[in-house]
Amino acid sequence: MIFDRYEANILEILQSDGRVTNQALAEQVGLSPAPCWRRLRGLEEGGVVRGYAALLDPEKIGLGLCVFAHVTITRHNQEVVEQFEEAVTTHPEILECYSTMGSSDYLLKVMVKDMATYDAFLHDTLFVLPGIRGIESFAALREIKYRTALPLNRGR
Repeated sequence: MIFDRYEANILEILQSDGRVTNQALAEQVGLSPAPCWRRLRGLEEGGVVRGYAALLDPEKIGLGLCVFAHVTITRHNQEVVEQFEEAVTTHPEILECYSTMGSSDYLLKVMVKDMATYDAFLHDTLFVLPGIRGIESFAALREIKYRTALPLNRGR
């Protein structure tokens, strides 16, 4: 999708401050409030802006361990895939799930309190999901870069 400079500026500002008022947003992008609001509503209604959320510090809410789990399933038939994908959506510890190419079928990002909690999560949740052949886990030692803002390629 191609955005004009106003839309691209609106999106950049919103990615860094989702609570910005329409007045402040309009001033920053160089529009009056009404046209700015119309452009923002168009971006929301078009699904470009999917929603707004507060970003929490995992450590401060007791989630000190981030684990990336590479999951391999037993069979690649529709029933196994649907069962697995439906099951992962029901567990809040699984923040992200991607279907991948390569030696594993899925990549999960899991946030839990500590290694003992992850061990219990593995045994009580992941190992009992339908169609699991194997799980290889990688614990993050520390966060080097964390961004939620998507790169907007202007002029391309």
